[in-house]
Amino acid sequence: MEAISDLNTFAKILTAKGYDGDFHTQGAYAGKLKESISEYLENYRKGAEGAPKSQLLLTGFLQWAGDDKPYVECCMWVKYLNGKFFLGRMEIARKDQFGQLLKQTELTDLSVVTAPKAKEAIAMVSDAPAQKMVHRQKRFSF
Repeated sequence: MEAISDLNTFAKILTAKGYDGDFHTQGAYAGKLKESISEYLENYRKGAEGAPKSQLLLTGFLQWAGDDKPYVECCMWVKYLNGKFFLGRMEIARKDQFGQLLKQTELTDLSVVTAPKAKEAIAMVSDAPAQKMVHRQKRFSF
């Protein structure tokens, strides 16, 4: 399922799904989703970005608790054609404080509509809480 969206609609839908943190477009242009993409496109139009990219890479953190804690990072590959945006692939990775991969999930054949909510994406790479075993002492009955 491929949803065709202009920038406003694309950003609005993803922001409503919880992707409301800061992102980088093509490794630069930090800011909220819409602002980051807008700044990239503006610099492209000015000639600062060289040849146009048919696929944009958006990266951002879905979960961050500090430099000494694991974090969840999201990469989205977005096709940009004639002013329209198509979300094609998403990669969600949980990494430790040193950047070592702990768990990763890749989602393909997505659209902006079928993309998971940010909380669902975090849950895909988070470790499920271990169930605690209740230790019962054996008792003898007479």
